[in-house]
Amino acid sequence: MTRRKEGEREKKKGGAPPCAQRMYPDKVRPSQWGGVSVRGGRREAPRGAVVVWCRVGSKGPSAAAAPLDPRSTFPLERSDRRVVAVATLLSFLFSFFLLEVAKFCCSMSATRMQLLSPRNVRLLSRGRTELFAGGGGGGGPGVRSLTCPPLSSSSSSSSPGRALSSLSATRRGLPQGKMSENGVVSRAKVLTIDTMNPTVKKVEYAVRGPIVQRALELERELSEGMKKPFVEVIKANIGDAHAMGQQPITFFRQVLALCSYPELLNDKTFPEDAKSRARRILQSCGGNSMGSYSASQGIDSVRQDVALYIERRDGGVPCDPDNIYLTTGASDGIVTMLKLLMCGEGAARTGVMISIPQYPLYSAALAELGAVQINYYLNEENCWSMDISELQRALDEARQYCNPRALCIINPGNPTGQVQSRQCIEDVIRFAAQERLFLMADEVYQDNVYADGCQFHSFKKVLFEMGPEYSDTVELVSFHSTSKCYMGECGFRGGYMEIINMDDEVKAQLTKLVSVRLCPPVPGQALMDLVVNPPQPGEPSYESFIKERTATLSALAEKAKLTEQVLNTVQGLSCNPVQGAMYSFPRITIPEKAIKEAMDLGQQPDMFYCMKMLEETGICLVPGSGFGQKDGTYHFRMTILPLKDKLQILLNKVKEFHLKFTQQYS
Repeated sequence: MTRRKEGEREKKKGGAPPCAQRMYPDKVRPSQWGGVSVRGGRREAPRGAVVVWCRVGSKGPSAAAAPLDPRSTFPLERSDRRVVAVATLLSFLFSFFLLEVAKFCCSMSATRMQLLSPRNVRLLSRGRTELFAGGGGGGGPGVRSLTCPPLSSSSSSSSPGRALSSLSATRRGLPQGKMSENGVVSRAKVLTIDTMNPTVKKVEYAVRGPIVQRALELERELSEGMKKPFVEVIKANIGDAHAMGQQPITFFRQVLALCSYPELLNDKTFPEDAKSRARRILQSCGGNSMGSYSASQGIDSVRQDVALYIERRDGGVPCDPDNIYLTTGASDGIVTMLKLLMCGEGAARTGVMISIPQYPLYSAALAELGAVQINYYLNEENCWSMDISELQRALDEARQYCNPRALCIINPGNPTGQVQSRQCIEDVIRFAAQERLFLMADEVYQDNVYADGCQFHSFKKVLFEMGPEYSDTVELVSFHSTSKCYMGECGFRGGYMEIINMDDEVKAQLTKLVSVRLCPPVPGQALMDLVVNPPQPGEPSYESFIKERTATLSALAEKAKLTEQVLNTVQGLSCNPVQGAMYSFPRITIPEKAIKEAMDLGQQPDMFYCMKMLEETGICLVPGSGFGQKDGTYHFRMTILPLKDKLQILLNKVKEFHLKFTQQYS
């Protein structure tokens, strides 16, 4: 008889399996097996009976409820059953303890960074003290400790992890959050749109606004092979000359290359005047390296060259290098000066007069600083000139709700492209003197003058030529940059500002303020030195420099004229002469139907117009509403920087789009 058949026979009899009888003859008695039936390979005891089986070869007991192989188990004596039962209970409790510890560790891992902060440690301490107050222990009321406190009777059976988790997230000093699917607590953000600086939310900068973001998306879609009504996006929204194809001045880049990699000073391909200029700049840098910090006000030798440049430009009007501050582009200087002017609250809060249309840097900076923006409107019918009566109107109205302290002028104009006459500048200076206003002259386009009969006049020169009555009293700051004019070196972020008649104590505070930022970019300072001190007659690089400079400015003048001519041939477009700077700001007539559709979409009509143009032509412009305009008028700003052939294509597309748009919404 085989062992399998023998075992089956014993099962039917209710006896122990043969393997158990052979291996443990002294422990196996038929009575221990009585009443135990086997159904489907699973033993079942009569109700009330306690049967504990031990698996042969296992390291511990197993419950009778688990499916067992009869050939690998044997019954235990009653005393052995108690031992196994106790062991089973202890094993279960130990497993439960390990599970709770694991939960506690996961919870602590997810929040360990919050708990480690000083603030949350204090809050955690307070929360535990409140939770366990009166729980017995050495400390009296008010004692705060991060050691484990005694648990109350209601929680004595809980694990330490549960004791901690019983505290709310707020009581533990943690931001409230939800448990994610993977068991990690996602805490609420500390910085949200509701808890951030409210003045930042008021900042708007249309030059890089929604239309520009959409232009970037269209470029990406084109690169991915998506079909559009155009083959490229033409960004005519910003005055970035090199991005539009303008070539850099050779001499400038040669000197900057030599300064960046002095080993090239031994290269015979570089002209000697470029090498000489590079050595002078490097000798002014710490460690003879452009990688070192400079003085906070700027490199001394560069400020001296800037002062000499201003004296030459203004016909000998003296300039003190100590009044020159090199800056990170003109924008940095403008924002710095606005910071100095801010004071007061309520009706005493500082107000700053800015032209409308204006460069959005001013409105953005004033919003961020919490100042009051005072709008004065340029006269579009008179080529965007300044009108003293308009200045007076704006000032008188503003004095009812703020303290006007400064007047900002952009000359040549951005976005309007006008060049103010000398008479206009004199009138503005008299107005500022009479009304006790601090003058801020943004003159970054001083070399960009194209129209016949127009000439750039610096505010400083006119101020000093008006005599001591004004030159000794009117406070003035003027700004210049390497980003515009014929250079177009936007990325180097070079610039300067000159202060006139500033209080000595305020000047000391200004120096302290700029020192917080250590210094402007040294490569930008080096470039500014080259701009104000270019190659001179007789030097090896002079002829090529003059040729490149003249070609760049001549091309800009041609494109300014072309833009004005083409736009003025389109019915519904009206463009003032582009006298200077780098932009045209034509007025557009938008049909009432289009205005209504724009309003229904929650958009300004000129924003709606420009977005439509972008989607249909790939041309990226900036709506006039981003610069400010009189109610009921609509404009867009377009740079004249694209190369002439591309500019011609751009203008033709604008013309075609406007005619189509007008017909569609008529």
